[in-house]
Amino acid sequence: MPQKVHFISGLPRSGSTLLAAILRQNPRFHAGMTSPVGGLVERMLEAMSEDNEFSVFISPEQKRALILSIFSAYYHPQADKEIIFDTNRLWCSKLPLIRELFPEAKVICCVRNIAWIMDSIELLIRRNTFDVSRLFNNPAERATVYSRTEALSQGSRLVGYAYNALKEAFYSEQSASILLVDYELLTINPAKTISLIYQFLGEESFAHDFENVQYEEPEFDNKLKTQGLHQVRAQVEFKPRKTILPPDLFERFNGLSFWEESSYSKASVIVTKQKSTGN
Repeated sequence: MPQKVHFISGLPRSGSTLLAAILRQNPRFHAGMTSPVGGLVERMLEAMSEDNEFSVFISPEQKRALILSIFSAYYHPQADKEIIFDTNRLWCSKLPLIRELFPEAKVICCVRNIAWIMDSIELLIRRNTFDVSRLFNNPAERATVYSRTEALSQGSRLVGYAYNALKEAFYSEQSASILLVDYELLTINPAKTISLIYQFLGEESFAHDFENVQYEEPEFDNKLKTQGLHQVRAQVEFKPRKTILPPDLFERFNGLSFWEESSYSKASVIVTKQKSTGN
């Protein structure tokens, strides 16, 4: 594909949809919420694996071409855009693959204190009180705030998987290609944060309108029975509030921000090292 490709990944409820909504204001860029490209790539890799008896007829060059064809086909309608940002939390676990496919690609990883991620999800659950969220697999998981956060934190689930994938990327040999962006800093000072992102990408600056940033995917959120999951307010701003989590739960997740200490990583970071509290 002729366009340059970058990726948005990281943790849920940490500003990836907001970041995409801001970047898409630039007429040279295409960005959006999580796309199906990552899942299609996973299925293609499985189909070309040794589980398929005919995989012996697929050369490494053909495998590469087949994976690239997914990107080309999916983003064909955006052929007028110079730069594509594909969003998916699994990209943090696919840095070696990204390096092979797009050697110059960068991965912007949105991060946030895990306690506030859990708080944000819990707030959505309580707002949609008449809906049964599909974020959980059964009544036992949905039962209480304790069972809900426990389910979400498991290694194969919404928060746990993204957290483990981010940690893998942060300490990987490809870590120089990633930039971690803290949600709080993005919302407090969006102009400065976006400027630093442009510098990391090596792109010319663009005058974004942070008073008129709108994006939503109501059909997708309604399917998950979690309305507002990907809704972005018009004005980019930080609204401090008290957590709705019980204090023991907040404390459990509050100290997991490993990215605050970057001594063992080549990743670039736009993050705060100030510990967050529930007050």
